[in-house]
Amino acid sequence: MAIDVGPEARTGTGRTGTEWPANLDVGALLEEGWRPTAFRQFIVKLHGRCNLACDYCYLYEMADQGWRARPRRMSRPIVAAVAGRVAEHVRAHGLTGVEIILHGGEPLLAGVDHLRYTLATLRAAVPGGVECALRMQTNGTLLDTPFLELLAEFDVRVGVSVDGDEAGHDRHRRRRGGRGSHADVRAGLERLTAPRYRHLFGGLLCTIDLRNDPVATYEALLAFDPPMVDFHLPHGTWDAPPPGRAPDDPATPYGDWLAAVFDRWYRAPVRETRVRMFGEIIRLLLGRPSRSESVGLSPAAMVVVETDGSLEQVDSLKAAYDGAAATTLHVLRDAFDAALLLPPIVARQIGVRALSERCAACALHPVCGGGLYPHRYRAGSGFRNPSVYCPDLYRLITHIHAAVARDVAALRKGGR
Repeated sequence: MAIDVGPEARTGTGRTGTEWPANLDVGALLEEGWRPTAFRQFIVKLHGRCNLACDYCYLYEMADQGWRARPRRMSRPIVAAVAGRVAEHVRAHGLTGVEIILHGGEPLLAGVDHLRYTLATLRAAVPGGVECALRMQTNGTLLDTPFLELLAEFDVRVGVSVDGDEAGHDRHRRRRGGRGSHADVRAGLERLTAPRYRHLFGGLLCTIDLRNDPVATYEALLAFDPPMVDFHLPHGTWDAPPPGRAPDDPATPYGDWLAAVFDRWYRAPVRETRVRMFGEIIRLLLGRPSRSESVGLSPAAMVVVETDGSLEQVDSLKAAYDGAAATTLHVLRDAFDAALLLPPIVARQIGVRALSERCAACALHPVCGGGLYPHRYRAGSGFRNPSVYCPDLYRLITHIHAAVARDVAALRKGGR
């Protein structure tokens, strides 16, 4: 691939222009022999609004309020442009597979007809012989038979957000009038997990609340027999820390919470489901690369297209500050390759070189990877800091390491 270091590649999106990685010298990296990793995950913001009003939502309740000025729904011309750009990127890099995730807001608010157009357009654009995995993340409240039939027609894997039992879920995930959504989500999940559609069920996403009992939360999720569970730490930064996580406090409330879930999951006599975070940490401890952006040092290979066609970085950056995820690029004008050379995206592909001195000096950095990138933000120094969850990550990783090491030692002893 011929790489042109144009103005877009030299322009950062740091808040002041001096916060890291706005001053990252991409040209120097290229001269040293570094090359970007092609995008393999395309997050398409099909609808920019939601029918819930979750109080922890990074899109609507945190620093970046850019959603207010964007179209509610991605138009058909923008959908077609996204499909064309994905095909272009696949051909330019000789990719054998890509993942396209329909996201929001709530993507099902786009309606059946628009969703059909989107899925058909995306599927048709990807060159023959290239695996195209279509996925959707939804709050589950709108999953009815017409949508499920359509999703089955295009073989779309569906992830559903649910925060445990009714009390834990409804504490945050409510309708605008204040009514909880758990009953509606449960009804949607029951339809999704019926025999006709069960194969579409991709898993559950649960945001942690320290007030919820960890084991009870996990077991409430198990009641849906999910193929995978993904626990998310609430988004926060050093300037706006998450609930219960005071900056520079050595306490480990989130690490303790996750360690309790790990013990319940790991010691079950039969493996009941995959837990993404735990599986990725175990992979990394055994010397294998990460497949998740939340841990490890593998290059981040995802890009977001907003409803208006703007190209953005990972949208959880919206928790950091207004405009943190933004780029100057647009799908009607720019190829995805242009985004590959933006300093903020390059920063998430250069591994240990993106870490703070404190992280690089830590023995756990190949596993932790500095934590989720948005959680590292501090005004003035940007994203070259440890995660605001650093003590929690240390607690969890060392806990998992001890458990795995014990079992490996026992296996070796038994094999003698």
